[in-house]
Amino acid sequence: MGASEQIMKPATAAKKLGVYLPATPASFQEEPITRSAFLELQANPADWLVELRKNGPHPRDVVARKLGVSTSGLARAEITEALTTEQIQELLRTLPAWLVQERAVHAEVNAENARVNARNAERRVRSEAGE
Repeated sequence: MGASEQIMKPATAAKKLGVYLPATPASFQEEPITRSAFLELQANPADWLVELRKNGPHPRDVVARKLGVSTSGLARAEITEALTTEQIQELLRTLPAWLVQERAVHAEVNAENARVNARNAERRVRSEAGE
C-alpha cells in the first residue's frame, strides 16, 4: 500500500470548484475531501454543485469575473457579499455608474498587462536570438 491519499480543506476544494463555501452542504463544509473524491466531483458534479454554479451565490472572484471587474473593484463599490446569478444579471442590465467605471479600469489594466507581456516576450526572443 502506498502513501495515504492527499486531502484538501473544504475551503480549498470550494475555491477550486468555483463555489461559495457557506452555500455548500454541511457535509461538504465539515470534512476534508480526498483528491479522488474531489476529482470525482469535478467529473460528475453533484446536483448541489450544478445548482450553485448555475445560480449562486457566487464567491467574489466569480462575481468579479462575471461582471468584468477586479475583486478590488468590487471592494471599492462596497460589494462584500456573495451574489446570485440573478443579482449579477440585474447589475449587468442596469449598469450602475460604479460598474461602468470599474469595467473601464479593469479593461485598461488588462490592456497594459497585455502590452507589457508582449514587450517582455519580444525581449526574450531577442535575447535568445543573441541580439
